[in-house]
Order: sequence, then structure tokens, then C-alpha cells
Amino acid sequence: MPGHHPFAPCRLLLALIALILLSLPMWAAPPAAPDAVQAQALFGADGPVVLDRRETPVPGWGVSREGRALGMIGSTWEIAATTGYSGKPLDVLVAVTPQGIIAGALLVRQTEPVLSLGISDAHIAAYVDGFRGVDLSQPPGWDSALPEVISRATVSTGVIRDGILRSARVLAQAQGVGGGGIDRVTYRPATWADLMAEGALAHAVVSMADAARAFAGAKVPVQPSDAPYLDLYAGLIDPPTVGRNLLGAREFTAAAGALQPGQALVAVLSRGLYSPRGTEWHRSGRFERIAFEQGALRIGPGDGDFTMIEKLALPDAPEFREMSLFRLNIDPVAGGIDPRQPFDLVVTATRPLAAGGEAVLPVRATIRLPEAYILTDPPAVPLWQEFWRDKVPGIAIVGAMLLVLALILFGQEALVRRPLLWRRVRLGYLTVTLLVLGWGLNGQLSVVQVVAFLNALLSGFRWETFLIEPIIFLIWSAVALGLLFWGRGVFCGWLCPFGALQELTNAVAQRLGVRQIALPQALHERLWVIKYTLFVAIVALSFYSMEQALILAEAEPFKTVISMRFLRAWPFVLFALAVLAGGLFIERFYCRYLCPLGAGLAIPAKLKIFDWLRRRPQCGRECRLCEVKCTVGAIDPLGRINPNECVLCLRCQVVMNDPGTCPVLKRRARTAASPGDAP
Repeated sequence: MPGHHPFAPCRLLLALIALILLSLPMWAAPPAAPDAVQAQALFGADGPVVLDRRETPVPGWGVSREGRALGMIGSTWEIAATTGYSGKPLDVLVAVTPQGIIAGALLVRQTEPVLSLGISDAHIAAYVDGFRGVDLSQPPGWDSALPEVISRATVSTGVIRDGILRSARVLAQAQGVGGGGIDRVTYRPATWADLMAEGALAHAVVSMADAARAFAGAKVPVQPSDAPYLDLYAGLIDPPTVGRNLLGAREFTAAAGALQPGQALVAVLSRGLYSPRGTEWHRSGRFERIAFEQGALRIGPGDGDFTMIEKLALPDAPEFREMSLFRLNIDPVAGGIDPRQPFDLVVTATRPLAAGGEAVLPVRATIRLPEAYILTDPPAVPLWQEFWRDKVPGIAIVGAMLLVLALILFGQEALVRRPLLWRRVRLGYLTVTLLVLGWGLNGQLSVVQVVAFLNALLSGFRWETFLIEPIIFLIWSAVALGLLFWGRGVFCGWLCPFGALQELTNAVAQRLGVRQIALPQALHERLWVIKYTLFVAIVALSFYSMEQALILAEAEPFKTVISMRFLRAWPFVLFALAVLAGGLFIERFYCRYLCPLGAGLAIPAKLKIFDWLRRRPQCGRECRLCEVKCTVGAIDPLGRINPNECVLCLRCQVVMNDPGTCPVLKRRARTAASPGDAP
């Protein structure tokens, strides 16, 4: 093809790879470090503060004033690895008090495309500041008070929100706030031996000989022997694997159902001479012999916390003399035990001494809830799942559009033989693409997303970054698959709202008699250089400065026309109108010469494995009608289709298969009907 070298895209790709590799040293992204002034502002301190860098239990900075801890500051990039849609770090400093309250948040680094959408740093800073005062210890439903994501910047502000909350929870847990509970759902069959092996029940034993030594000099001495004075077992039985196996399903359900919020069940099982319960509790209402201790906290159960166990459901369990259930306060706010940390059951045995006073024998069993039954914070629904759940109708619409497009392209042979039907289907689909996919669902792809993807490949790729925009993700998935089957035309010719607008406005212009301009082939091919140069420049510049790359990406009028619906500053609107005006005289003027996204898609389109656009030997030799009719001038004077430029409109296939239009078919019809061919 004149003016077109078959290896030009490959050379372009190699040059792009070289530019990317040269940019690799610039990718180090250390987390932001707060200074004293920022820390003072985040915590609202009335004087200078001291920062102390910490690596455990979570990387961050402790902040104090005059020896009093104000809380911790952490970087969302360091803790949660928050990456914006640009593929670069999105870093927010988050300050959390020892009470689990977000004291403040400060945006310190971002290179998001929202800058080119008219969302200023001030808007984002105000959004970030809206998290001040959020209480992380609140029950489910508290997030309804969080600031709403910014319209037309939902992806970037959604990532900011997710990073702030995830980092804040980690910082709160590092200061002992929140962070888990008991698994009261999971169940699996287990024997007594299984429960003991996993440490579900603590065990302590005191023999008669031990008791005799402890009570030496007692009025009533203990006779030493190897028999148990107190053989004690105790454990939290809230996990169904423990409680249901131990008590049986009915008894466990009844006991668990009687619990109040902030309570847990502790089983105390014993055999031997000594009774942990004793009898005094019948009169006093308190179990003086039993206490639960954790650090300086000591809780003595009352008779209202007690339930007697008649029998155990495990056949391999030992025989016990006493079996009790105690409801234990585990609400830290109300002074309860933390069940995730070890605590002691202390049974205190006493005997009067012959010389006066009494001897005391404390029996201590340390209860530890196995790790398998400790819940961390309920995993928040991933941000991308929130977006997918919220956009189910839009996802369904896009799915239906992609299904219809697949039927059109797979059934093109039948469609192109019916010119009127093809025309209606073509214009109808483009209208839906513009009104529904573009202005309705904001499903306009952009070269910025290509840049973000390439940046992500080299800086630590994460699918979540791209899944948070379901409409865009679905379209890109279809485009990626379409590149293998048909080339770039799947998007450029059918799914691009701005391309649809150009073709529809040009169709109206032609109906109104606007004369079309046909550029000379040599000039036409040389103008292609503009869009390829733009694409390489934007990508290369993004590795140096994403902000400057986004400015250059304004060569795309997509944001102005589709995303913002012309609600932008007048220079952007004027540029968009100029491009559309050019398209009234040269069909798809922007697609042909200026679109960097189309240029970027043309490079991987070289990998397509099918060629379903038919040509005849006469094309370009005896007939050049398809060349004249081509929407984007993708057919050269020799009749060959340039896949780098084709938008798959199928117009050339309609012309080829129309007996009333194609000169080759007309000649065949005349030859078949000539008298010399008659029998």
C-alpha cells in the first residue's frame, strides 16, 4: 500500500517499550511522611506535637503532646497500597485517635484523571476532610454518614474512601480498638479429644497431695493421695464447633439464645473433692469461689449468670461432678473481658487453720480462644464489588448491547445483503451507543485508561483498580476480545459514543446536502501520523508526569462532549465543536486523523486472527467504489483494507453484495442475461 509500511506499527511498539523501560527508575514511590505541622493540624492539637516512627504492629507514626498520646498517623499507600485509576499511588495521611475516631485526613499525593474532568484539588481535599470524626467502633450502618463520592469522579473518590477506611481500621486496631470477635457461625463435628487438641478447653488439676501441702495445719486436714482434689476444665463455647458438640444442638441453641449483646458463654466443668460452685451462692447470689481475671480486671459471676448443665453430648468426654455455664461480659466499653486475649478462670479453695485464719489455694486455668474461632474485622465488601452491585442495571444494558453487536458481526453475511436493514441497524445501534452507553452510562473509553493500564503493569498490577468501573471494564473486555477477532473496529465503529456522534451528525449533514470533502490519498495517509504521534507522546509523557500527560490527553474531546456533556470551560467546548464541525465535511474526521485512542488500539489489532471482510480480485482494479464509500478512507487505491484504519462499519461489504450498486455484480448480471448466453 502506498504510504503504508506493514512494519510501522511494530516499530512504533518497540519505540514505546523502550520509552517505558527508560522510565522504570522513576517508579519508586515511598509513602508520604507527615511533618509536625501536618500532625498538629490533623489532630487539632493546640501546641507542638512529637512524631515517633513505628514499624510494628503497623507502619505509621505515633503522635503525642506533652507525653500524652494523641493517636497514630498512617499512609494509605503504605498500609493499603491505594492506587488510583491513573495507575499511580494515591496517598492520604490518616490520623486515628486511641478511641478509634478518625481525627483527620490529608490528601498528599494523587495523579488522577479527575483533574482533567474539572474536579479541583480543593474539591477532593474537602471530600477527604469529610472523614473527620468518623467513629470506627460503631456498629454496622455507621457508614451511611460517610461523605458521598464526587459525581463524575466516582472511581478516584471511591478509591480514596476505601483507602482511608481500610487504613484507619488498621490504625485503630493497632491501638486496641475494634478488630474482631468470636466466630458464632462455623460448625464442624468434633470429639472431646479434638476440642482438647485444639485448645478449646483449658485444663488445670490439683491432686489431694497438692491440697494437703497447701492446707497443712488446717483444722480438718486433707488426706494426701493421687486422686484429684480439683480437676478443672473451662473454655468459651460460643463457637458452634465447641458449644454444639459439647452440649448438643438443642441445649446449645437454648443457651446461646439467652445471651444478651456483649455476652459470651464459659463452660466450667470439674470433678474431684472440691466444688467450684459451693453452696453459699444460694444465699448470697454470688459465686465467691469463682472469678474471671484479665490483667487488672476481675469479674465475679452472679446467680443470674449461671446455668447448670445436666449432661454432655460427647461420648468420649470424662464424667464430671459439676458442670456449669456462666454468661460473661465481653463488652470492653462496659468493663468486660476481651475474648480474643487469654484470661484466667480462678477457683479459690480455702480451709480454716487450727491456729486461726485460713489457708488459700487458688486454682488457675488460662482460657485461650483458638485462632480458628477468632474473627478479624468483618471484611468490608471490596470497593469494586460495591460499584458492580450499584450498577447492575447498567451492566445488564451493556451486556445486552454486546450480545446484539456479537450477533451483528457474526451474522454480517446475512446483514450486508440487505442494504436497507443494514442502514437501519447501523444508525439505530450508533444512536443507542451515543444516548445510552455514552450520555446515559458514561461508557466512553479514553487513552487515559490505556495509560493507566500500562502504568499499572509496571508499578504493580491490581485487577481491583480496573474493576471499580464496571461499565468501562466490560467495554474494555469486549474490545480486547474483539481485537483478536475483528480488530479495532469493534470499538471504534460500534462502541465509541463520540465516534457514533460523528457518524450520526455526518449522516444528517449529508441528508441536508452538505458537500463532502475527499482528501488526496497521499495527504490522507500522511495525516495519520498525527494520531500515532499523539498516542506515543501521551504514553511516554505519563511515565514522566501523569499531570502533563493528562493535559496532553485533552486532545480527546470525549470528556467534554460525552462525560461532561459540554459543561466545561469555553476553550474545551470550542475545540470539541471545531472537531465535530470538521466531521460534517469529512466523515469521522477526528477518528481518521486525531484520535490517539484509535491509534493505540491499532497496534494490538495486528494480532487479529480472522479476516471476515471479503474482497474480490476486481476490487481496486476494475472498481474503486468501496474506496469512495469507505467511512474512514481505510481502503487504498488497490482495493486493500487497512486494518489499522478500518472501523468495521461493513459499508464496503454492503456495496460488494448489492447487485444494484456493485459494478462487478452488475456486469455479471448483464452477462448472464445477454442473448449469447441463452440456450
